[in-house]
Amino acid sequence: MVTPLTNRPILGRAVRPLFALVTVTTVGIVGYVLLAGVGLVEATFWLVDLTSIELHFQDHAGPERATKAFAVAVRIGIILSSLWIGETVLSAAFGGQITEELKHMQTERRIEDLSDHVIICGYGIFGRTLAAQLRDDGHDVLVIELDQAEFDRIGDATLAVRGDARREDVLERANVARAAALVGAIDDSNANIQIAITASQLSPNLQVIVRVGDEMYESVARRAGADEVVIPEVISGDTVSEWL
Repeated sequence: MVTPLTNRPILGRAVRPLFALVTVTTVGIVGYVLLAGVGLVEATFWLVDLTSIELHFQDHAGPERATKAFAVAVRIGIILSSLWIGETVLSAAFGGQITEELKHMQTERRIEDLSDHVIICGYGIFGRTLAAQLRDDGHDVLVIELDQAEFDRIGDATLAVRGDARREDVLERANVARAAALVGAIDDSNANIQIAITASQLSPNLQVIVRVGDEMYESVARRAGADEVVIPEVISGDTVSEWL
């Protein structure tokens, strides 16, 4: 499962300084090769030991002054980009981002190891009630929630993925291919029906339960791939948990 850099704040912030260091290093090696006519290995060594440049021009003709000026510029570039990397790491450490990143990585590994779990899309009143009931019944539960405020309410006891459950990449992050069931619990019938369509395509054997606000949506939800349709005013969370 490939995780985009947008979900890894430290890696996202480190990309630019790392790219700068690689760029400066590459430019330095290529520049030494072109200016002094040395091989790649020797040019790479010059990045570390500037005295080798002076020793080289004692026995070889060439643009010594230009090479030395270029060497100074390259060394400054390496130092600045290295400091940039260091500042990024220290900022992340003191800002608590390293701890948050490690926690995020641990959560991802736990999700990847899940099997036969129940995915609940939406952590409103219905979703929270159902999640608690399923956990009490011994089911592994994973919640998908888009709203940041609701997502923050989930807590560490329940695995969660933040995102729009109608999107394939979000369902894949929730390991939908290995899930036993999915419940569209959002307070939006159309959104839950869209989730059912996407989830059924990604995992044809998945048991799909969809919450709708009115009986008129039931036939549409079943055509969309729902195995069961829930109208909260008619069916309780306890009844839904008995289906799983």
